[in-house]
Amino acid sequence: MSRDDEVVLRAVPGTGPDLDEPDGRTTRWAEHREARRAELVRAARRVVHKRGPDVSMEEIAAAAGTSKSIVYRYFNDKTGLQIAVGELVVGQIEGAIEAVLRLAPSPREGLRSMIAVYLDTIEQSPNVYAFVTRGGSVELGGPLGHFQQSVAALVAARFTRLAPADDEGRAEPDEADRWAAQAWAAGVVGYVRGAGEWWMAHRADPGCPDRTALADRLARWLWAGPGALTPARPAAVPSTT
Repeated sequence: MSRDDEVVLRAVPGTGPDLDEPDGRTTRWAEHREARRAELVRAARRVVHKRGPDVSMEEIAAAAGTSKSIVYRYFNDKTGLQIAVGELVVGQIEGAIEAVLRLAPSPREGLRSMIAVYLDTIEQSPNVYAFVTRGGSVELGGPLGHFQQSVAALVAARFTRLAPADDEGRAEPDEADRWAAQAWAAGVVGYVRGAGEWWMAHRADPGCPDRTALADRLARWLWAGPGALTPARPAAVPSTT
């Protein structure tokens, strides 16, 4: 039995000699298990980045210096590992968003900055992005649904914080505002995701905008609404006949 096997077994209640040990011992095993799980997630992210989203669990285990059975002890299946890697990516997005929002002079510029962070994430590692969103469906329990909901919650919280007081002079959003922000953020994330994936497929084509230009356009369209997509036309001159 490997050391990893012993650690995992001891961390499961009723399977190791620490059943009647003081709480401190149990806590240390729990901390070890959490640290080991984090190592496996980081190893999975590295190997997916290098080899692509179709990497096998055997390849991930080998990259982490362990066996496939140990990986399955920490993640019930590949979907669980996809979700865990997605949580790591969302955490990185969160850190980047916090950094850019500190410099954003306005809510509109904050929106543009958040879009730019998202596009930068998928451009820097399209393999990891494909891995954490693979699943085809947006149901909550799947990798894509989990990833989108996590990013939407992140965007809703940050944008609500950026938004100015409303016409009634309220400095803080109320419960209805927060729910509206979540609905708005879910729509924005879906929109930016679709535009970003289209851009990744066409960014090498002549005339396709670069990441900065695309972020500017998407932010402008989202901020101004559908009218921003339609060129202004001169008003019709009434006939005098």
